[in-house]
Amino acid sequence: MNSDPQYRNCLLFSTADWDTPYWTNKQHTSVQLSKMGYRILYIESIGLRSPRMDVRDLKRISRRLIRGLMPPKQMLHNVWVLSPLTIPFMQASRLVQEINQQILKSSIRRFMVAHRFHAPLIWTYHPFVASAIEIADRGPIVYHCVDDLSSVPGVDKCNYNSVERQLLEKCNFVFVTSVALKAKCDPYNANVHFFPNVVDIDHFSKAHIGSSQLPDDMTNIPYPRIGYVGALSDFKIDFALILIVVQARTDWNWVFIGAEREGQRCPIVQELRSLKNVHFLGDKSYAELPDYLCRLDVGVIPSLLNEYTKAMFPMKYFEYLAGGVPVVSTPLEFTKTYNDGLLVAENPSGFEVAIEAQIKRGRLSKSESEKMVAENTWDGRQRKMMHIISKSLMI
Repeated sequence: MNSDPQYRNCLLFSTADWDTPYWTNKQHTSVQLSKMGYRILYIESIGLRSPRMDVRDLKRISRRLIRGLMPPKQMLHNVWVLSPLTIPFMQASRLVQEINQQILKSSIRRFMVAHRFHAPLIWTYHPFVASAIEIADRGPIVYHCVDDLSSVPGVDKCNYNSVERQLLEKCNFVFVTSVALKAKCDPYNANVHFFPNVVDIDHFSKAHIGSSQLPDDMTNIPYPRIGYVGALSDFKIDFALILIVVQARTDWNWVFIGAEREGQRCPIVQELRSLKNVHFLGDKSYAELPDYLCRLDVGVIPSLLNEYTKAMFPMKYFEYLAGGVPVVSTPLEFTKTYNDGLLVAENPSGFEVAIEAQIKRGRLSKSESEKMVAENTWDGRQRKMMHIISKSLMI
């Protein structure tokens, strides 16, 4: 596929803003495609739920309005970012959806004309793209399904699943990150492929080298340190389990790197914030994460077991391993297949025992990390995906 110039452009429809603190599949896929010679228009989230009338959501609306009035900005070599202007309210309304799609379609067309963006590959992470990609001059459609977004609080589940089915019936290729997502997509598309989430091994392996100076906000946190890196979403994280373990083992220090999700009001999080052995450090930049991972004894994935997490393959699993951090997780679906550097527990007492075992086991060596991560890297996975696309199109 790389040899044919007609497919060397890509419109990538994301569910995350480009500059979100924790990079996900969307940003990494853009980078990998750009390394393969593609020009990418990264289209930030159009919003999957109606905003609340709180300070955080209103600030985001204002920020998006300002950015939406500006032309797409080049962020990396061959990567431009478009912040679409949308009507943020009444997201489930068909009229609002159509208006937003037409605004987005106009913005995309102006960019394509200005940059001679011919026959772009369509790579989307959500199904609300039907009108926006109604262009004669386009390449194949790829649906990269990395989460069951219909189960996110605030999302209109019925509407989302209906639109997703329409996309599945239309697109040429489907890539999913979990067995549950494959089962959801298989009935509507015959070309569904399972690839788990992976890791930027070069970036996170920097944790094996470490820096000579401890990050300032880790200086007064004693060992052992139990860490969690990522969004602090109460529909994904079992904070009740964490609270029990935290109170049982006051000799352990818990480090949370990340912020609570928009609109969240979780009383258990507030209780955790009051405890001396719990430390909420807020968001950190992607570049800083290895400096924090190299100071952790154990990385945890204390996820709730629900409809959303059933379809989840946590990126932090391989990120912890790449950074030399042994892992303890609740019994998510991925743990049935992947067990390197991992102990699994389904209740607070088991979680405590597993953490203690991993502390005694000690951090992973660089060679252990590399062996456990193996081929589960962004570069390796992207090449496998593109091989499937190339082979199917016989290019």
